[in-house]
Amino acid sequence: MDETEPLVTKPCASCKQMRPLSEFLRRTGRRASAGSRRGACSTCRKARIAKLEPPTIAVQGEKVKTEIEKARKPRTMPHMPTIPLPNDPAALKKTRQGTIWMRGKTDKGRRWYQEIELELAVTLIKEQAAVIVNRHTIRRLFSNKEFRRYILERDNHICYFCGEFGDTIDHMLPRAKGGHTTPLNCVCACNACNQSKADQDLHAFMNNEGPFFKE
Repeated sequence: MDETEPLVTKPCASCKQMRPLSEFLRRTGRRASAGSRRGACSTCRKARIAKLEPPTIAVQGEKVKTEIEKARKPRTMPHMPTIPLPNDPAALKKTRQGTIWMRGKTDKGRRWYQEIELELAVTLIKEQAAVIVNRHTIRRLFSNKEFRRYILERDNHICYFCGEFGDTIDHMLPRAKGGHTTPLNCVCACNACNQSKADQDLHAFMNNEGPFFKE
Protein backbone atom coordinates (compact mmCIF):
# COMPACT_ATOMS: atom_id res chain seq x y z
CA MET A 1 0.00 0.00 0.00
CA ASP A 2 1.15 3.50 -0.83
CA GLU A 3 1.55 5.68 2.17
CA THR A 4 0.30 9.22 1.71
CA GLU A 5 2.32 12.06 3.18
CA PRO A 6 0.71 13.62 6.25
CA LEU A 7 -0.75 17.12 5.83
CA VAL A 8 1.61 19.66 7.38
CA THR A 9 -0.25 22.13 9.60
CA LYS A 10 0.64 25.08 11.77
CA PRO A 11 -1.22 26.97 14.52
CA CYS A 12 -2.64 30.33 13.45
CA ALA A 13 -1.35 33.33 15.39
CA SER A 14 -4.88 34.77 15.65
CA CYS A 15 -7.41 31.98 15.99
CA LYS A 16 -4.87 29.49 17.46
CA GLN A 17 -6.24 26.71 15.26
CA MET A 18 -4.19 24.29 13.22
CA ARG A 19 -4.19 25.32 9.55
CA PRO A 20 -2.44 23.97 6.43
CA LEU A 21 0.79 25.71 5.53
CA SER A 22 -0.72 26.83 2.25
CA GLU A 23 -2.92 29.30 4.16
CA PHE A 24 0.06 31.21 5.57
CA LEU A 25 2.27 33.73 3.87
CA ARG A 26 5.83 32.70 3.01
CA ARG A 27 8.67 34.48 4.71
CA THR A 28 10.95 36.61 2.60
CA GLY A 29 14.58 37.59 2.89
CA ARG A 30 17.40 35.64 4.47
CA ARG A 31 15.08 33.63 6.71
CA ALA A 32 13.04 32.35 3.78
CA SER A 33 13.04 28.64 3.15
CA ALA A 34 10.84 26.06 1.46
CA GLY A 35 8.72 25.47 4.55
CA SER A 36 8.91 28.79 6.29
CA ARG A 37 5.51 30.33 6.92
CA ARG A 38 4.36 33.02 9.35
CA GLY A 39 1.53 35.08 10.72
CA ALA A 40 -2.21 34.49 10.59
CA CYS A 41 -4.07 32.20 8.25
CA SER A 42 -5.86 33.49 5.15
CA THR A 43 -9.27 33.38 6.88
CA CYS A 44 -8.08 35.56 9.76
CA ARG A 45 -6.38 37.96 7.37
CA LYS A 46 -9.59 38.44 5.41
CA ALA A 47 -11.49 38.98 8.66
CA ARG A 48 -8.89 41.53 9.81
CA ILE A 49 -9.20 43.44 6.56
CA ALA A 50 -12.97 43.48 6.99
CA LYS A 51 -12.42 44.74 10.55
CA LEU A 52 -13.98 41.66 12.10
CA GLU A 53 -12.74 39.43 14.84
CA PRO A 54 -11.33 36.13 13.60
CA PRO A 55 -14.01 33.45 13.19
CA THR A 56 -13.76 30.50 15.55
CA ILE A 57 -14.91 27.87 13.05
CA ALA A 58 -14.06 27.91 9.37
CA VAL A 59 -13.82 25.28 6.70
CA GLN A 60 -10.95 25.29 4.24
CA GLY A 61 -12.01 26.64 0.85
CA GLU A 62 -15.36 27.97 2.10
CA LYS A 63 -16.07 31.65 1.48
CA VAL A 64 -16.60 33.36 4.79
CA LYS A 65 -19.41 35.92 4.56
CA THR A 66 -19.56 38.29 7.47
CA GLU A 67 -22.13 40.81 8.50
CA ILE A 68 -19.87 43.70 7.54
CA GLU A 69 -19.33 42.28 4.04
CA LYS A 70 -23.07 41.95 3.59
CA ALA A 71 -23.74 45.44 4.84
CA ARG A 72 -20.76 47.02 3.11
CA LYS A 73 -22.21 49.79 0.93
CA PRO A 74 -20.78 53.08 -0.27
CA ARG A 75 -21.44 55.83 2.22
CA THR A 76 -23.68 58.53 0.88
CA MET A 77 -24.59 61.76 2.57
CA PRO A 78 -28.29 62.50 2.96
CA HIS A 79 -29.67 64.72 0.22
CA MET A 80 -29.98 68.31 1.36
CA PRO A 81 -32.62 70.17 -0.66
CA THR A 82 -31.62 73.64 -1.78
CA ILE A 83 -34.05 76.05 -0.22
CA PRO A 84 -34.18 79.33 -2.16
CA LEU A 85 -33.66 82.41 -0.08
CA PRO A 86 -36.96 84.34 0.12
CA ASN A 87 -36.95 87.78 -1.47
CA ASP A 88 -37.55 89.33 1.93
CA PRO A 89 -35.41 92.34 2.90
CA ALA A 90 -35.32 91.02 6.46
CA ALA A 91 -33.04 88.21 5.23
CA LEU A 92 -30.26 90.66 4.39
CA LYS A 93 -27.28 90.95 6.73
CA LYS A 94 -24.46 93.45 6.58
CA THR A 95 -20.93 92.33 5.81
CA ARG A 96 -18.05 93.02 8.18
CA GLN A 97 -17.60 96.35 6.43
CA GLY A 98 -21.21 97.26 7.23
CA THR A 99 -22.41 97.22 3.61
CA ILE A 100 -24.31 95.06 1.14
CA TRP A 101 -22.89 93.79 -2.14
CA MET A 102 -24.88 94.65 -5.26
CA ARG A 103 -24.05 93.06 -8.59
CA GLY A 104 -25.40 93.47 -12.09
CA LYS A 105 -24.54 93.70 -15.79
CA THR A 106 -23.80 96.60 -18.08
CA ASP A 107 -25.50 97.12 -21.42
CA LYS A 108 -22.62 95.21 -23.04
CA GLY A 109 -23.01 92.27 -20.67
CA ARG A 110 -20.04 92.94 -18.42
CA ARG A 111 -20.49 92.10 -14.78
CA TRP A 112 -19.99 94.71 -12.09
CA TYR A 113 -20.03 94.79 -8.29
CA GLN A 114 -20.73 97.63 -5.94
CA GLU A 115 -21.01 98.15 -2.20
CA ILE A 116 -24.19 99.90 -1.07
CA GLU A 117 -25.92 100.69 2.19
CA LEU A 118 -28.44 98.30 3.68
CA GLU A 119 -31.25 100.87 3.41
CA LEU A 120 -30.70 101.24 -0.33
CA ALA A 121 -30.67 97.46 -0.80
CA VAL A 122 -33.97 97.16 1.07
CA THR A 123 -35.51 99.90 -1.08
CA LEU A 124 -34.40 98.27 -4.34
CA ILE A 125 -35.89 94.96 -3.30
CA LYS A 126 -39.19 96.47 -2.17
CA GLU A 127 -39.50 98.47 -5.39
CA GLN A 128 -38.84 95.38 -7.57
CA ALA A 129 -35.49 96.51 -8.94
CA ALA A 130 -33.36 93.76 -7.39
CA VAL A 131 -33.54 90.29 -5.89
CA ILE A 132 -31.64 88.63 -3.06
CA VAL A 133 -28.79 86.30 -4.03
CA ASN A 134 -27.60 85.54 -0.51
CA ARG A 135 -27.77 87.31 2.83
CA HIS A 136 -24.94 89.68 1.84
CA THR A 137 -25.65 90.17 -1.89
CA ILE A 138 -28.43 91.44 -4.14
CA ARG A 139 -28.65 91.47 -7.94
CA ARG A 140 -30.03 94.22 -10.16
CA LEU A 141 -32.67 92.89 -12.54
CA PHE A 142 -32.11 95.33 -15.39
CA SER A 143 -29.30 97.04 -17.20
CA ASN A 144 -29.88 100.65 -18.28
CA LYS A 145 -31.18 99.79 -21.75
CA GLU A 146 -33.25 96.88 -20.48
CA PHE A 147 -34.85 99.05 -17.81
CA ARG A 148 -35.78 101.80 -20.29
CA ARG A 149 -37.27 99.27 -22.69
CA TYR A 150 -39.19 97.60 -19.88
CA ILE A 151 -40.80 100.85 -18.63
CA LEU A 152 -41.80 102.04 -22.12
CA GLU A 153 -43.29 98.67 -23.06
CA ARG A 154 -45.05 98.35 -19.71
CA ASP A 155 -46.77 101.74 -20.14
CA ASN A 156 -47.38 101.19 -23.88
CA HIS A 157 -45.44 104.38 -24.70
CA ILE A 158 -48.23 106.47 -23.14
CA CYS A 159 -47.27 109.46 -21.01
CA TYR A 160 -48.30 108.99 -17.41
CA PHE A 161 -49.09 112.71 -16.98
CA CYS A 162 -50.89 113.80 -20.16
CA GLY A 163 -51.77 110.56 -21.95
CA GLU A 164 -49.89 111.44 -25.13
CA PHE A 165 -47.13 109.45 -26.81
CA GLY A 166 -44.06 109.19 -24.60
CA ASP A 167 -40.56 107.99 -25.24
CA THR A 168 -38.74 109.09 -22.08
CA ILE A 169 -38.65 107.91 -18.47
CA ASP A 170 -39.37 110.12 -15.48
CA HIS A 171 -39.08 109.56 -11.73
CA MET A 172 -42.28 110.20 -9.79
CA LEU A 173 -40.13 110.94 -6.73
CA PRO A 174 -37.14 112.84 -8.15
CA ARG A 175 -33.69 111.44 -7.58
CA ALA A 176 -32.68 114.78 -6.06
CA LYS A 177 -35.22 114.14 -3.29
CA GLY A 178 -34.34 110.52 -2.60
CA GLY A 179 -36.05 108.66 -5.43
CA HIS A 180 -34.47 105.67 -7.13
CA THR A 181 -34.54 104.19 -10.61
CA THR A 182 -36.95 101.35 -9.90
CA PRO A 183 -40.05 100.01 -11.67
CA LEU A 184 -42.34 101.39 -8.96
CA ASN A 185 -40.85 104.88 -9.08
CA CYS A 186 -40.43 105.32 -12.84
CA VAL A 187 -43.10 105.94 -15.48
CA CYS A 188 -43.25 106.68 -19.16
CA ALA A 189 -43.42 110.40 -19.97
CA CYS A 190 -43.39 112.60 -23.03
CA ASN A 191 -40.55 115.04 -23.51
CA ALA A 192 -42.71 118.09 -22.63
CA CYS A 193 -43.96 116.66 -19.33
CA ASN A 194 -40.51 115.41 -18.45
CA GLN A 195 -39.02 118.87 -18.94
CA SER A 196 -41.88 120.62 -17.13
CA LYS A 197 -41.81 118.35 -14.10
CA ALA A 198 -38.05 118.62 -13.61
CA ASP A 199 -37.35 117.94 -9.89
CA GLN A 200 -40.87 118.61 -8.61
CA ASP A 201 -42.81 116.08 -6.56
CA LEU A 202 -45.63 114.30 -8.33
CA HIS A 203 -48.41 115.95 -6.32
CA ALA A 204 -46.86 119.40 -6.64
CA PHE A 205 -46.48 119.01 -10.38
CA MET A 206 -50.05 117.77 -10.82
CA ASN A 207 -51.43 120.67 -8.76
CA ASN A 208 -49.35 123.30 -10.53
CA GLU A 209 -50.15 121.95 -13.98
CA GLY A 210 -53.73 120.98 -13.15
CA PRO A 211 -55.49 122.77 -16.01
CA PHE A 212 -52.99 121.27 -18.45
CA PHE A 213 -54.19 117.75 -17.62
CA LYS A 214 -57.94 118.39 -17.68
CA GLU A 215 -59.84 116.82 -20.54
